Amino acid sequence: MAETQLDLHLEIAHVLFIDIVGYSKLLINEQGEVLQQLNQIVRDTSQFRKAEASGELIRLPTGDGMILVFLHSAEAPVQCAIEISDALRSYPKIQLRMGVHSGPVNQITDVNDKSNLAGAGINVAQRIMDCGDAGHILLSKRVADDLAHYRQWQSCLHDVGEFEVKHGVKIHVVNLYTDDLGNAAFPQKFKQGTKESLAPPTRKGEGSQQIIRIVGVLIAAIGLLIGFWFLWQRGAQKGPGAAGGTTVHAASNEKRIAVLPFKPLTPENRDQILELGMADSLITKLSSSRQIIVRSLASVRKYSGLDQDSLAAGRELQADSVLDGNLQKSGDHIRVTARLISVADGASLWAGTFDEKMTDVFAVQDAISQRVADALALRLSGQEKERLIRRYTDNVEAYQLYLTGRYHWAKFTPPDIRKGIGFFQQAIQLDPKYALAYFGFAEANRSLAINADVPSKDCLPQAKAAAIKALEIDDSLAEAHASLSFSLIWYDWDWDGGAREAQRAIALNPNSAHSHFALAHVLSDQGRHDQALAEVARARELDPVFLLYRALEGMFFHHARRDAEALDRLQKTVDLDPNFWVTHLMLGKVYTQQRKYSEAIEEFGKARELSHGNSEAIASVGYAAALAGDKLKAQAVVNELKALSNEHYVPPVNVALVLSALGETDKALASLENGCAERDVRLTLLKVDPRWDSLRSDPRFIAILKRIGLQ
Repeated sequence: MAETQLDLHLEIAHVLFIDIVGYSKLLINEQGEVLQQLNQIVRDTSQFRKAEASGELIRLPTGDGMILVFLHSAEAPVQCAIEISDALRSYPKIQLRMGVHSGPVNQITDVNDKSNLAGAGINVAQRIMDCGDAGHILLSKRVADDLAHYRQWQSCLHDVGEFEVKHGVKIHVVNLYTDDLGNAAFPQKFKQGTKESLAPPTRKGEGSQQIIRIVGVLIAAIGLLIGFWFLWQRGAQKGPGAAGGTTVHAASNEKRIAVLPFKPLTPENRDQILELGMADSLITKLSSSRQIIVRSLASVRKYSGLDQDSLAAGRELQADSVLDGNLQKSGDHIRVTARLISVADGASLWAGTFDEKMTDVFAVQDAISQRVADALALRLSGQEKERLIRRYTDNVEAYQLYLTGRYHWAKFTPPDIRKGIGFFQQAIQLDPKYALAYFGFAEANRSLAINADVPSKDCLPQAKAAAIKALEIDDSLAEAHASLSFSLIWYDWDWDGGAREAQRAIALNPNSAHSHFALAHVLSDQGRHDQALAEVARARELDPVFLLYRALEGMFFHHARRDAEALDRLQKTVDLDPNFWVTHLMLGKVYTQQRKYSEAIEEFGKARELSHGNSEAIASVGYAAALAGDKLKAQAVVNELKALSNEHYVPPVNVALVLSALGETDKALASLENGCAERDVRLTLLKVDPRWDSLRSDPRFIAILKRIGLQ
């Protein structure tokens, strides 16, 4: 008879072990109900759905809980545990303890032809979980050490110490909790300090002889080595862009570079669009490497002055090196001089001059990008090398139209945004496969929805369609995924889809500030404040002088009911630039919550003036006036908004804001209903914005939250 061969399929897996505390004390029918509720809670988590959809999840029942085995992402079981813990606040009768460990597992098929697992990864996860009490999310030190490399997790990890389990084995446990989630209490087993026998799942007939233990240890060691090899192979095959949406933050030792707007060789022959566009193109190319953090166009465009000191700009941008240069276009020729300098000492790291036909501008950009990568000693993967020299179009005219669109859109004023949209459309007409032009068109339309008084139906479906088209052409465009995330939550109220696209963007480019900002928005609007603040903090770190991230970080703190920190962030943003209207709008919101109504009205007035009449700024004046007792002024604002609606679109949510402060609840709720019908972008803040607290108990308000997926 031929010898049967055993196919082990060993690999490193990431295990979440879940146990219902007090399950055996429940009545039989209660046990079934609790398990059914738990199963639904788990299935509703984004991590579960994402891993299951990609075939990277194995789930196993344990009678009074379950085991979730994630095969790709070490962060996924931890994020899943947090989502479960958050959802359980609505189910106080369900008490869970959870344990997470990464270790070797062996996929097997049982007698029912169903997938099953065995191995040290499962056993240790259970032992970790068994150390906890109700509410605890406990991690093995291995998992905690992996998470500790990322800022978003560092404040959540609390070392508990070592504990001795069966056979003298010691496990090191870390407690994960935040202000809102997890259990901050020291586990009872550690308080007792006793030696426990926390046995792994056993089967009848298991012996305890020394020889079996020795063989078991050897098999586990071999499995671990095979598992590491397996994981390495998976990574090598899938490449750096294959992660399915895990949020990974960059390590602190990465190199930071700022590409400044190029300057004219002769000031009288300036071409500001090309000068800024050269920087924009190089930013896009260099951002393909995960080894460097490249400051965004939004951050560097302020340094386009002819007398700008490059080293001073580099210090303000918190960059290690600066790439700047000069260019001049003459007829069909372009001359470019570029240099890479160290911010610390001003030393030149590389310099080069190129004199080419304008049709060869793409070759110039390729050459500069490659020289910079060489000068910074970047070790690029094959995929990163390919992206470094990728050309999104070979049509120079389409490229120039795209640059012109970017130039206008990046000013963020409604007239310029509309100009940008026109240029993006022309670029697309010349090259229908120009992915970046579709992305620009998507972002410009998305910007109209929030920066201008424009109906959502007139811009957000167009933004979504353009982002999808860009991704059909090139799915690796991280910021197109981020742009799509905004359209999905703002117009479709698709919160899972929005989170998925933002996470995909971060997986493609962990150093994309815009992608972290997109995820922060999704999380904050859903009330997941700690995670949102970690993401927006990362966006600010990646783009330290971009005012929008700083101002909205203040808003996220405000929505988390942490106004002291909100005020600190916003005042620092005013110090950077006192003329950014969004900062004053957010300051007014904080002052209103603090009942400093005169200060609030002053800030809202500045926001109105600097934004050239944004209707939210106008409405906010009326809201604060009503709360201050000046109902005549508040009513005057309502009348003004009605008059403005005869000239241009006024979002219904802004009108509802003033009406709610005036105590006209029925009219306010009717206006919010109109906002639902019109898909008003501002509805997505209803769950967390303190200004709607007076309506929260009204069933009609609750129904609106349910309608938009926030209840």
